[in-house]
Amino acid sequence: MRNKLDTGVLHAMRAFVCVVETGSFTGAAERMDLTTAQVSRLVGDLEKRLQARLLHRTTRQRALTETGEVYLDRCREVLGLVMEAEAQASGAAFAPHGRLRLQCMSNFGQRYVSPLLPAFLRQHPSIQVEYRTSQYVPDLLARGTDVSLYLAAELQDSALVSRRLGTTFSILCASPAYLAANRAPRSPADLARHPCLQLVNPSVSPAWQLQGPRQRTHELAPEGPCLADAPDLLREAAENGAGIALLPLFSVIDAVRGGRLVRVLPAWRSLDIGVFALMPSRQFMDARTRAWLAFLDEHLVPAVREDARFFGGSGAGTRSPAGRTGTAAQPRRRGATRLSRGAGR
Repeated sequence: MRNKLDTGVLHAMRAFVCVVETGSFTGAAERMDLTTAQVSRLVGDLEKRLQARLLHRTTRQRALTETGEVYLDRCREVLGLVMEAEAQASGAAFAPHGRLRLQCMSNFGQRYVSPLLPAFLRQHPSIQVEYRTSQYVPDLLARGTDVSLYLAAELQDSALVSRRLGTTFSILCASPAYLAANRAPRSPADLARHPCLQLVNPSVSPAWQLQGPRQRTHELAPEGPCLADAPDLLREAAENGAGIALLPLFSVIDAVRGGRLVRVLPAWRSLDIGVFALMPSRQFMDARTRAWLAFLDEHLVPAVREDARFFGGSGAGTRSPAGRTGTAAQPRRRGATRLSRGAGR
């Protein structure tokens, strides 16, 4: 079966090799699913291009010229390299191998991705992972990234392909010593009387947007002694009594379990934050990318859900079915998302 790429010099080289290997233009035509006239024309065009005769033609036989013998070896080398390259490239769509370039927001990756990578590499020994962290909206095409894990309340219009893996959120917390020395807030409005430790990032709204019982919401502009784009720094400040912080649950869950932090206003938390896998394209997704997405479905998704349940949330989100993806460019509607208000973690 011929296709659009069955033209040009390589096609003529194949015809020439087939003539030599089958011993005739007719045999080559049968092998290549062409007519005898087409094969003859290809070899003739190749000789015109080279300005050299490759075959001695008689009515009964075809014989290589001296130039043809040398050229035949080169043709076989070139065509062999082409076949090898095509096999490797097409094989990437079926057998996971090669370099997988990943990007992830730092704290989220520290909690969920770093512990999983060794198992993924053992499961896929032919894959080499290149892992980078970034707090910002990923430029996958510029950096050659295959998959980026990004947290956002809403995804902006984008040519990227998005796949929702789950949902997380941020909680209010402070140290037991701070709450012992200061009256704990009884309502979100009381937070204005406390020093607030603020997480800042280009993808994070500067306001604290909280949701509580019966779908009530509250928004405030936090003020306090420390602003940072690193959740770990703010967590340590909170542990040392510097004030109240609103931080992603995965960055404080160990401190809460260990008693170093206590949840403040436990009936209130941030709005839902989506956990997304972003990819540059859904077309020709190679096997290593599919293997990584399947691994995330099996291991990361349950871990995110379990941590959310610890703080009273499902963490399940509205993830697409396994193997399904959608573009990040979606109409703004309930459940739709934009990158402009992300978690910045």
